[in-house]
Amino acid sequence: MSASRESAGAARDDRASDSGGACLWRYRRETNLMRSRTSRTWSGPGSADPDPLMRTLPFVLSLTAGSTDIIGFLGLNGLFTAHITGNIVVLAAHMVAGDPAIFSYMLSVPVFMLVLLLTRVLACGLERSGLSTLQPLLLLQLVFLAAFFGLGVMAGPWRNADALLAIIAGMFGVAGMAVQNAVVQIALKNSPSTAVMTTNVTHFMVDLGVVLAGVDAAKVATARHRAMHTLPVIVGFTTGCGLGALYEAVAGLSSLALPTCLAALAFAMSLTRRLLVFRNTIC
Repeated sequence: MSASRESAGAARDDRASDSGGACLWRYRRETNLMRSRTSRTWSGPGSADPDPLMRTLPFVLSLTAGSTDIIGFLGLNGLFTAHITGNIVVLAAHMVAGDPAIFSYMLSVPVFMLVLLLTRVLACGLERSGLSTLQPLLLLQLVFLAAFFGLGVMAGPWRNADALLAIIAGMFGVAGMAVQNAVVQIALKNSPSTAVMTTNVTHFMVDLGVVLAGVDAAKVATARHRAMHTLPVIVGFTTGCGLGALYEAVAGLSSLALPTCLAALAFAMSLTRRLLVFRNTIC
């Protein structure tokens, strides 16, 4: 009798184990499919991913980058948080003019590079564990921008651009934008850049030229598809700059609440997408 019960219990455990394994397998399969669909969403006209969250995410990120960049520029003595090449240009101009070089301009470049490197290392660890990179990286960006906002509100504004807390606050903003740039390269592959508008405008105008004067129907279709995904990002960054400038003029560094809330929205969107995938795999 006892042996029969043990046998029945073992059978139930095996079935439960098989069921759990099937659920895990299905969840991982859906995760891989989601990554594939995310990549295809931006790669060409052959993709038809109807997921509005993934299609809207780059627009939200471009709003975040635009507002962060302009608020940092206006509130931190001309520091670009998303446009690092701008800091190099301004630094060179200061040096040629004989003006004192602002330390945050010099520090922003190595900080940006280091955060990019560490973000890629973190993403590699997540990928080795079979985990999605999108949600953790967006959460990391949110943490950096929240720190930028909190320090700006509590300790700013600063008359001295080389004040220690001003430099630390600015580097939090730079770090947040570095993570966002990495997100596009790692988790939103083939998506338009959400912070580098020179490249986006170039791609958009070249694609527009193909659409207007192209001969090859396949190339015209690809260019049209790519342009339709690039334009919202350009509009988003420009809109973010406008809203951020208006908000900063009214509220000073408290306006950093705008990009912080947008980063929270981006994270919530990615988390919602993940929860939907998980719900679809429940056995």
